[in-house]
Amino acid sequence: MFTGIVESTGEIRSVTATDDGRRLRIGHDFEALHHGQSISVSGVCLTVERFAEGWFEVFLASETVEKTYLGEVGEGDVVNLERALAADGRFDGHLVQGHVDTTAVVERVERVGEDWRYTFSLPSDVRQYVVSKGSVALDGISLTVASREEETFDVAIIPTTYELTSLSEKDPGDPVHVEVDVVAKYVESMLEGYLAGVDERI
Repeated sequence: MFTGIVESTGEIRSVTATDDGRRLRIGHDFEALHHGQSISVSGVCLTVERFAEGWFEVFLASETVEKTYLGEVGEGDVVNLERALAADGRFDGHLVQGHVDTTAVVERVERVGEDWRYTFSLPSDVRQYVVSKGSVALDGISLTVASREEETFDVAIIPTTYELTSLSEKDPGDPVHVEVDVVAKYVESMLEGYLAGVDERI
C-alpha cells in the first residue's frame, strides 16, 4: 500500500527486453533498499529484484507492459518513486494500491501565479470514479481533482509537487497513469450488491 506522497524521482539507467517482459534499471537516492521490496514506479507497484548502491532493477511482466506506459520508457526518462508505507508510518495522502486503472493524456499545462494547472483527458472507463474535490493518483502522485468536465479533469499543482515529481517533465500529449480512489470502487460494489438484493426481494 502507498500514500501517493512521492519520495523522490529516479532516472531510467537501462532497459532490457526479454521474452516475458521488460527489465528496468533505475537510479535512486534512497539510503537502503532490499530484495523483494515493493516500490511504486510512477504509480505502478513493482518488486525490487536486484539492487546495488544508487540503483535497483524491476521486472515488468507482459501485462504491465501492455497496460502501462512503462513499456515505452527509455534511458534517461524520469519516474516517480515511493516505497510502500510502513505499518507505523504517517499517512499523508490517500490509499494508493499501485494498480493502474488506465492511462490518460496531458491536454494542457497552464502557469497560474506560482502554481500550475494541468488538464488531463478522462477515459470513459473511469469517469464514474472521478469527482470534483475527490482524490486521484496520477503517476503515483496523490492529487485532488480541482474540476471535472465530461471528457477532461483538472488538478492544481503547487511548486513543491512540480519540483519533486515527474510532472515538471510532462507536456501536452504525454501519458500519465491513473489510479482512481479505491474507496469509490468499494462503494460502487456494495451499492450494486444492495440493489441486486432489493431487486430479488421485489
